[in-house]
Amino acid sequence: MSGRVGALLIHGLGGTQYDLGSMHKILAKAGVETHAITLAGHGTTPEDLAGVRAEQWIDAVVAQYRELQPQYDQLHIMGMCMGALVALVLAERVQHGPAQGKLVTLAPPIYIDGWSTPWYAALRKLFYFIPGLATRMKVEEGEPFGIKNTLVRAVVKAKFERGDNFHYRWVPLICVKQVDRLRGWAMAGAKNIKASALVVHAREDELTSLRSAEFLREQIADTRVVVLENSYHMICVDNDRDQVANSVLEFFGYPPQEVRVRRRERAAAAAPE
Repeated sequence: MSGRVGALLIHGLGGTQYDLGSMHKILAKAGVETHAITLAGHGTTPEDLAGVRAEQWIDAVVAQYRELQPQYDQLHIMGMCMGALVALVLAERVQHGPAQGKLVTLAPPIYIDGWSTPWYAALRKLFYFIPGLATRMKVEEGEPFGIKNTLVRAVVKAKFERGDNFHYRWVPLICVKQVDRLRGWAMAGAKNIKASALVVHAREDELTSLRSAEFLREQIADTRVVVLENSYHMICVDNDRDQVANSVLEFFGYPPQEVRVRRRERAAAAAPE
């Protein structure tokens, strides 16, 4: 592929760039210049999410996109989980099209209806209207931490217990309201997206079912869907991470990466640094 190519990578709720596993390194090795963004309320403490609105996330990525886009022959947009929703809204807002680059959504939670979703999740919208309650309520990050691979899950659990700042252990319920707003914007605007889109989604995703991938397939004119058979939600660090990486590389027009064979090397490469 000729010309200068970049990619804007967007993390998930409560996360950091490590939500995307080794994607930054893999793309850089292929010749893609990657750019990470830390969304408002992230990288500090979970309490800082309480006062953040979805508009702040969108405004930040739109500003970074507009700054980067003139520097590249192609600038791809990629998001993981909530970052996928942000990526969808961004692509629609800036009219990101084939001439500008491509769009990748990894485990996009268009619907929050995965197999581990608690029965009371549908009641969260009622909690939003009770003054102060949604700010005080905590949504805990518990096992399986979105990870099917038991070795990687153990590494992530140990990092949580040590207090490593790679992902929040909990988020205030009030910020889930902002994710719900993002979901609404993404659903409403998906039909207007002109860029070629890749949706990568695990069949066993515990947060969001394959309905999300099917919705985007139906709404975005040029969409390819890859279904993973051996992962949960955190697909960039789980069992199918090599398939995720190679699907993205192929979508961008690059050859696949060399797949590591040794189990310990694979686990070390997948675990958040």
